[in-house]
Amino acid sequence: MAQLQREVAEMNHSEAKKNRIQVSNTKKPLFFYVNLAKRYMQQYNEVELSALGMAIATVVTIAEILKNNGLAVEKKIQTSTIDMKDESKGRHVQKAKIEILLGKTKDFDNMMALKGDQNGSSTEISAHRETSQAVTPI
Repeated sequence: MAQLQREVAEMNHSEAKKNRIQVSNTKKPLFFYVNLAKRYMQQYNEVELSALGMAIATVVTIAEILKNNGLAVEKKIQTSTIDMKDESKGRHVQKAKIEILLGKTKDFDNMMALKGDQNGSSTEISAHRETSQAVTPI
């Protein structure tokens, strides 16, 4: 009986997190996550972007690209800190965490259908211009 309860709990946990993307700023390029978020929104109608520490800026950039291109709206933003063990130093450290829940806009499906022929290239170019302008020091 306990085994069955564990399996059901694991299944419920995995189902609840199917639309979550855990972002790292060292593993994949920015537009890998942008395109993955688009696919998740097509499939699940919303996507949860999550990151720790230095990757938080990457998550915010991804969310802004999707919002500025009219593909997503913010549903929820949650920040917190978590305790982690630092393997190199052998002690516990606190890390900042962010979770951003984005939903589809009304025009999402139409925009994705129109951009399907272009393979999303114009979105990536315009989003890159917006982010590079936002980061340029004055």
